[in-house]
Amino acid sequence: MVTEKAVTLRLEKFMKVSIVIPVYNRAHIVLRTLESVLAQTYRPLEVVLVDNCSTDDSLAVLEAFKSEHQSSDFEVVVTQESHHTAGAARNRGFGCATGEWVIFFDSDDEMRPQLVERYVKKIEKHGGELDLISARSRLVMPDGTSQAHPFFRHDIFAVQILHSQLATQRYAVRREFFEDTDGWNINLPGWNDWEMGLRMLLSKPRMAFMGGRIDININHSGDDSITGTEFHTRHGQWEHVIDVLENEVRCSRLKNRRRYFRLLDYRRQVLAAQYQREGHPELAKPLCRQAYASLRDSYADSLSWRWVVSPVLKRLFRRIVSGRRGSARIARLLIR
Repeated sequence: MVTEKAVTLRLEKFMKVSIVIPVYNRAHIVLRTLESVLAQTYRPLEVVLVDNCSTDDSLAVLEAFKSEHQSSDFEVVVTQESHHTAGAARNRGFGCATGEWVIFFDSDDEMRPQLVERYVKKIEKHGGELDLISARSRLVMPDGTSQAHPFFRHDIFAVQILHSQLATQRYAVRREFFEDTDGWNINLPGWNDWEMGLRMLLSKPRMAFMGGRIDININHSGDDSITGTEFHTRHGQWEHVIDVLENEVRCSRLKNRRRYFRLLDYRRQVLAAQYQREGHPELAKPLCRQAYASLRDSYADSLSWRWVVSPVLKRLFRRIVSGRRGSARIARLLIR
């Protein structure tokens, strides 16, 4: 049902926004996401749904949604991508999208009805002179409890490295700007949005931040998660992504690249702590030694390293192993 507010916005606004959603074996849950898209108060909208090698009835669910809800101001595109990674599916969807702005979203998450409208208002406020808008979100656990994701307006490169603020669902991007980034890395089966976010930042976007109310619910799927709930089962893949980001920083013209190399080493230490927490010291110890040695060399074994940085990093490692939160915030202030 279209509200009066949506009708008003349809008459006054003409900028089309595209929402790209890859789908893999989500027949039982994707309608929750699609209903939240349908409820958006802003029109015109284009929804691009990409079935990514599903073996259940996902494609039929997507086709039925299109048949029922397609209209002149709510376009639904259903397509398929045979390369089985989320990055490839998102690239396929982006290639089909025709909106001036694009929102990437996941097939088990939800957006509040005003999300797209708020993005458009932010774009208008800046006279259209934007490339990227970062939005707030919350993580919703299977038991219904939730917590807000970290959200910062400053020190954004460090924030992306430590908090992945530009995760898949948490931004809107101008189509022409995204085209120049070469798109999603289809060879990264995990943490591809972390890499994509940093690569967008390296392209120096004109950026804004949408604070206030949280309009994005990222639903934790628990044991049903496509990427899994444990790190050790895919060890090597995560380390590869960190290596990719390190190379991108090395090839960039960022100021103070040494700090970002240090932060990436800290992410290696965080990953090692996760391995340790999951009961796999054989994976944790060599990775931790690698990160620690690199950090020590970066600080040239200085007094600040020996008396401040090193002791704090060791405490943060133990903190992560014990399951306590907040370590990344401390690391961002510590590592310079």
